[in-house]
Amino acid sequence: MTSGSLHQRRRAREAALARAVEEGLLGPRAPLVGLLDVDGVLAAVEALNEAFEGPAAVQHTFAAKACGLVPVLRLLAEAGMGCEVASPGELEQALAAGFTHDRLVFDSPAKTVEELEFALAHGIAINLDNFQEMARVDGLLAGRAATGPIGLRVNPQVGAGAIGAMSTATATSKFGVALRDEGAVDAVIEAFARRPWLNRLHAHVGSQGCPLPLIAQGVRAAYELAERINTELGRTQITGLDIGGGLPVNFDSEDDRPTYAEHVAELRTAVPGLFDGRYALITEFGRSLLAKSGTIGSIVEYTKTAGGRRIAVTHAGAQVATRTVFMPDAWPLRVGVFDATGRPKQGPTEIVDIAGPCCFAGDLTATGRELPAVEPGDVVALYDTGAYYFSSHFSYNSLPRPAVYGYRTDSGGRVAFALVREAQSVRGVVEESGLSQADALVALRAGDAAEQAKETAE
Repeated sequence: MTSGSLHQRRRAREAALARAVEEGLLGPRAPLVGLLDVDGVLAAVEALNEAFEGPAAVQHTFAAKACGLVPVLRLLAEAGMGCEVASPGELEQALAAGFTHDRLVFDSPAKTVEELEFALAHGIAINLDNFQEMARVDGLLAGRAATGPIGLRVNPQVGAGAIGAMSTATATSKFGVALRDEGAVDAVIEAFARRPWLNRLHAHVGSQGCPLPLIAQGVRAAYELAERINTELGRTQITGLDIGGGLPVNFDSEDDRPTYAEHVAELRTAVPGLFDGRYALITEFGRSLLAKSGTIGSIVEYTKTAGGRRIAVTHAGAQVATRTVFMPDAWPLRVGVFDATGRPKQGPTEIVDIAGPCCFAGDLTATGRELPAVEPGDVVALYDTGAYYFSSHFSYNSLPRPAVYGYRTDSGGRVAFALVREAQSVRGVVEESGLSQADALVALRAGDAAEQAKETAE
């Protein structure tokens, strides 16, 4: 984005926070909310499409795990995206959002027979994870031709980025066929030779913390293997390359970096033949499409001092910012402070920790931050939270899921909201925890007691 666009995004976010407070979407009776900038999401999709323009056919899919909310998926479907799913739940969310079967890619390292049967019956593209899964598909097809693309995920084993848990191309990664293991490449070539229905290769190096050159190395390994397979088989069997997603997000400032254009430039340097049109390309971006467009707003309930450190207690903690709380160095978030009307706070600053509501000491979304003085009733905003944060709830302390709203602002700064997900009620939390089976264990125990009494009597 240009500096003007970044300024516009920031102004839109501030206007949305103020309007949310004014309308009561965020306040004493709704102390936590997720906000998603619709125009920001669509601008990211546009930037992605522009970066990949060229002779190669490209199907961009959104990684549903990044924000499995049906209205968000519907927005992306209407914008021309496909959807990458990795579970039965994500698959049903995508279908409910309006994605047709031919715009889906099914990835998962643990697909069941039933899930594979469904994908094969509906022509959904599948990326197989291992040779055992491949043999399972052999049995399911029973000599029939596949109706949709089927690929094999390979692990190029190019190493880890800065966050090990987000790196999927390490020597011992659980994903795909490890290409540098002894005999692996020959086994892959043999698998393609025996199965004409295998027509894609899939490689994904990782996401946050993975630099662009490392991602490009992984894509190059998949490309070179595709070239070798097609050459040795004497036919163009592999027609598509799924190059994954994983573009890192800058959580340090408002800037979008790296950009999709920078990512493509790195790929063109490392794998110049990738874009010549001989292979259809499939991408699976998630976090980079949504993160910058999301904001979590929370009311400050209390402020206090401990050991000379100021602490602001909010309603946004590990239940919505799980990764940030448990891995703060890897997942830092920018924080904004707003007054009780939702306007940005000015004035003297203080060093403060931002705490959440969860009942453990480490429930902190930011520590030692220099921020305008925080008071009860203020609003604390966690920026860049459009992916994973308010859509991947952690049910610690049985805290309910917050409402999520999408928003747009016009040239006059007026804000329009659309409900994406209703706030979960406390009653809903109780029902979800087995309310309808409340007597089940007591009855089981009573049944055991009755059986014991019967045995004693006999």
